[in-house]
Amino acid sequence: MNEGFIRDIYYYKSFYLDFFATLKPEVKRKFNWTLKLIATIDRVPVKYFNYMKDTTGLFEVRVEVGSDIYRVFSFFDEGRLIILLNGFQKKSQKTPKMKLN
Repeated sequence: MNEGFIRDIYYYKSFYLDFFATLKPEVKRKFNWTLKLIATIDRVPVKYFNYMKDTTGLFEVRVEVGSDIYRVFSFFDEGRLIILLNGFQKKSQKTPKMKLN
Protein backbone atom coordinates (compact mmCIF):
# COMPACT_ATOMS: atom_id res chain seq x y z
CA MET A 1 0.00 0.00 0.00
CA ASN A 2 1.30 3.48 -0.81
CA GLU A 3 2.20 5.90 1.98
CA GLY A 4 -0.89 7.80 3.11
CA PHE A 5 -3.27 5.40 1.41
CA ILE A 6 -5.66 3.39 3.59
CA ARG A 7 -7.24 1.51 0.69
CA ASP A 8 -5.86 -0.07 -2.46
CA ILE A 9 -7.87 0.26 -5.65
CA TYR A 10 -7.73 -2.39 -8.36
CA TYR A 11 -9.47 -2.82 -11.68
CA TYR A 12 -11.39 -5.95 -12.62
CA LYS A 13 -9.99 -7.03 -15.99
CA SER A 14 -9.93 -3.97 -18.29
CA PHE A 15 -13.58 -2.90 -17.98
CA TYR A 16 -12.93 0.26 -15.95
CA LEU A 17 -9.83 1.20 -17.92
CA ASP A 18 -11.70 0.80 -21.22
CA PHE A 19 -14.48 3.06 -19.86
CA PHE A 20 -11.92 5.56 -18.52
CA ALA A 21 -10.21 5.78 -21.93
CA THR A 22 -13.46 7.09 -23.49
CA LEU A 23 -13.81 10.02 -21.07
CA LYS A 24 -13.00 13.70 -21.66
CA PRO A 25 -9.85 14.99 -19.91
CA GLU A 26 -11.80 16.95 -17.27
CA VAL A 27 -13.84 13.86 -16.38
CA LYS A 28 -10.66 11.78 -16.13
CA ARG A 29 -9.16 14.35 -13.75
CA LYS A 30 -12.29 14.25 -11.58
CA PHE A 31 -12.25 10.43 -11.51
CA ASN A 32 -8.59 10.43 -10.49
CA TRP A 33 -9.30 12.98 -7.76
CA THR A 34 -12.30 10.98 -6.51
CA LEU A 35 -10.39 7.68 -6.45
CA LYS A 36 -7.54 9.31 -4.52
CA LEU A 37 -10.10 10.65 -2.03
CA ILE A 38 -11.58 7.16 -1.61
CA ALA A 39 -8.11 5.66 -1.16
CA THR A 40 -6.88 8.18 1.40
CA ILE A 41 -9.66 9.26 3.76
CA ASP A 42 -11.40 7.11 6.33
CA ARG A 43 -14.95 8.40 5.92
CA VAL A 44 -15.69 9.02 2.27
CA PRO A 45 -18.72 11.27 1.67
CA VAL A 46 -21.65 9.35 0.14
CA LYS A 47 -21.65 11.93 -2.65
CA TYR A 48 -18.55 10.16 -4.02
CA PHE A 49 -18.82 6.57 -2.77
CA ASN A 50 -22.05 4.96 -1.67
CA TYR A 51 -23.53 1.54 -0.92
CA MET A 52 -26.20 0.56 -3.42
CA LYS A 53 -29.27 -0.54 -1.50
CA ASP A 54 -30.98 -3.81 -2.41
CA THR A 55 -27.59 -5.32 -3.36
CA THR A 56 -25.16 -7.62 -1.61
CA GLY A 57 -22.04 -5.53 -1.18
CA LEU A 58 -22.16 -3.44 -4.35
CA PHE A 59 -21.00 0.18 -4.16
CA GLU A 60 -20.84 2.98 -6.67
CA VAL A 61 -18.21 5.61 -7.26
CA ARG A 62 -19.98 8.78 -8.35
CA VAL A 63 -18.40 11.61 -10.34
CA GLU A 64 -20.20 14.76 -11.40
CA VAL A 65 -18.74 17.18 -13.94
CA GLY A 66 -21.06 20.02 -14.83
CA SER A 67 -24.45 18.45 -15.48
CA ASP A 68 -22.94 15.06 -16.41
CA ILE A 69 -22.95 12.23 -13.87
CA TYR A 70 -20.79 9.12 -14.14
CA ARG A 71 -20.97 5.92 -12.08
CA VAL A 72 -18.58 3.05 -11.57
CA PHE A 73 -19.71 -0.13 -9.86
CA SER A 74 -17.31 -1.49 -7.26
CA PHE A 75 -17.04 -3.66 -4.17
CA PHE A 76 -14.83 -4.14 -1.12
CA ASP A 77 -12.65 -7.15 -0.55
CA GLU A 78 -11.70 -7.43 3.14
CA GLY A 79 -12.50 -3.76 3.79
CA ARG A 80 -9.30 -2.15 2.56
CA LEU A 81 -9.28 -3.25 -1.06
CA ILE A 82 -11.66 -1.75 -3.60
CA ILE A 83 -12.27 -3.48 -6.91
CA LEU A 84 -13.59 -1.25 -9.72
CA LEU A 85 -15.84 -3.05 -12.18
CA ASN A 86 -17.34 -1.03 -15.02
CA GLY A 87 -18.62 2.51 -15.50
CA PHE A 88 -21.26 4.39 -17.39
CA GLN A 89 -22.65 7.89 -17.82
CA LYS A 90 -25.91 8.22 -15.99
CA LYS A 91 -28.63 9.61 -18.21
CA SER A 92 -31.68 9.29 -15.96
CA GLN A 93 -32.57 9.91 -12.32
CA LYS A 94 -32.75 6.23 -11.38
CA THR A 95 -30.08 3.60 -11.86
CA PRO A 96 -31.74 0.77 -13.80
CA LYS A 97 -32.00 -2.63 -12.10
CA MET A 98 -30.06 -5.25 -13.99
CA LYS A 99 -31.79 -8.47 -14.90
CA LEU A 100 -29.70 -11.55 -14.24
CA ASN A 101 -30.41 -14.71 -16.21
